[in-house]
Amino acid sequence: METNTTQEKIIGIPRAMSFYNNYPFYYGFFTDLGIKIVLSDMTTKQTVSDGSALVVTETCLPIKVYIGHVINLINKGVKNIFVPSIQSIAPKIYNCSKIRGLPDLVRNVVKSDFNLIEATLDKSEKNCGLYSFLAEMAAPFGITDEKIIKRASKAGWRCYNNFHIMAKSGMSYKKALNYALQGKVFIETHTKEYPISIALVSHGYNIYDEKTCMKIFDKLEAMDVKVYTSLQLSSEQLNDGILSLGNEQYWANEYDMTGSAGHYLKDNKIDGVITLTAFGCGPDSLMIERITRKAKRFNKPLLNLTIDEHTGEAGFITRLEAFVDMLFRKKRANIINKFELGETKAEYIPNTNFIDTKK
Repeated sequence: METNTTQEKIIGIPRAMSFYNNYPFYYGFFTDLGIKIVLSDMTTKQTVSDGSALVVTETCLPIKVYIGHVINLINKGVKNIFVPSIQSIAPKIYNCSKIRGLPDLVRNVVKSDFNLIEATLDKSEKNCGLYSFLAEMAAPFGITDEKIIKRASKAGWRCYNNFHIMAKSGMSYKKALNYALQGKVFIETHTKEYPISIALVSHGYNIYDEKTCMKIFDKLEAMDVKVYTSLQLSSEQLNDGILSLGNEQYWANEYDMTGSAGHYLKDNKIDGVITLTAFGCGPDSLMIERITRKAKRFNKPLLNLTIDEHTGEAGFITRLEAFVDMLFRKKRANIINKFELGETKAEYIPNTNFIDTKK
């Protein structure tokens, strides 16, 4: 679509779905092109309500949230809204139908006056790869020069790679994103020891949206739990994780789920695994079933949490607390058993509140 000339250098990006994985790249790319980015506000109850009102009840929560963020941008007066269609990230590696058809969905349910900036990434088809995707992102703003687009893509990758360097070092998502957008790279030195380590297996749009996940990171931190996610893993580790579950990658977002679960299930420093999925997500239901079966083989405690717009925070917290308490009791029992058998040496005793390690 052609853009309004008064808004031709402004683009709105919904703070949902691919935002949580790809925004560092989007920021570097659009900023290098001289295009100002306007983000939708953080997710609120109103965001979810606005999105839910426009789609059928069976639609999954992340899509309802996405539609709500599009409405939020329109209410801000943003005319050009970026809604990508990420069909396939590699040959025969596909996204779910809702993600693939996101522009069509938005076009059909949001009847307000705005310009849909849609670009298609489909690496399973010819001429629909990354540079075609980037060209479609820039074209509505009158930018068609390949050299300019390639230069902007390098700026995007630089910001994206900086973000992942910091995230892999263990820095929190928000801090890593903030530093990356400033063009900075910091590696933190972590000195605090945690008695319990948990792998949180989910998609970025489920766990980094504080409203959707009910601030699960803060809740686990308050319980003295160290949390690991797929962001701490390399692509090689994620691929190996998929294979360790006896699977071959089909879904584009499988790295977040079976990839990270497969790695952490066999990682001895991880005491337990929590999966967080949206109710009604077809691909996730298949992946969770496989993860659940394999967790038993690895003898790793597993908690499956499902969220939708009706999930109550009280029950959510109760399940988290019960799971963490079980992990504490299990670890204490293991340590006591090793002491009784004379198998534990002082240097291998974890820092817990349950036994006195002072001599």
